[in-house]
Amino acid sequence: MKLTLRVWRQKNADADGAMSTYEVDGISADMSFLEMLDTLNEELILSGDDPVAFDHDCREGICGACSLVINGDAHGPERTTTCQLHMRSFHDGDTIDIEPWRAAAFPVVKDLVVDRSAFDRIIQAGGYVTAPTGAAPEAHATPVPKPDADFAFEHAECIGCGACVAACPNGAAMLFTSAKVNHLNVLPQGAPERETRVLDMVARMDDEGFGGCTLTGECATACPKGIPLFSITSMNKEWLRATRRAGRR
Repeated sequence: MKLTLRVWRQKNADADGAMSTYEVDGISADMSFLEMLDTLNEELILSGDDPVAFDHDCREGICGACSLVINGDAHGPERTTTCQLHMRSFHDGDTIDIEPWRAAAFPVVKDLVVDRSAFDRIIQAGGYVTAPTGAAPEAHATPVPKPDADFAFEHAECIGCGACVAACPNGAAMLFTSAKVNHLNVLPQGAPERETRVLDMVARMDDEGFGGCTLTGECATACPKGIPLFSITSMNKEWLRATRRAGRR
């Protein structure tokens, strides 16, 4: 395939950015999107140009590092991570726009790389348990009802990629935060911090400058791991419960 790529180039966080156009040829339909970008960068390096900076790590759809807006969609036209998106999803002669996540809380570092440390600070605010767990316990040592176990596992699948923020018209981080809150709050190990966790993590999320949630649902549509929209309503119930109890103390 021969493709025209319009890529966001930005030297650093303080510089102005702009779209630059490149032509790539000989792209296999079996390549991943990141392998296609590798091909572009090889050509740029050979010609003496600065390669395009983009985040990547495992390239297996697990780490959440790959974070690109492709033709206006977070992670591209398929519901998957960018590293698992293959060029068979495009056609010979296509023009592809490639941009970084667009959110005030995710400032651009360089080109397609954004600073997502706001997510780390939300986790630090309450995404942990204080119960000493030690080594892996016997599977039946702490009985957990299967619906609760399934609910926790469903939310534990969140890889923190930030697609929910990028897709949200308000730049909200409610789906990410709710996944981290719900994952722990439903388990007995997370019970001691159940109330402080949701209050502290939501407060930290607001302090980071993410937008307000209006439940448009774009976040759940873009999530490559299928975190459901009802995760947000579940967290809102937890937050209301914790707020009321805190007000009675």
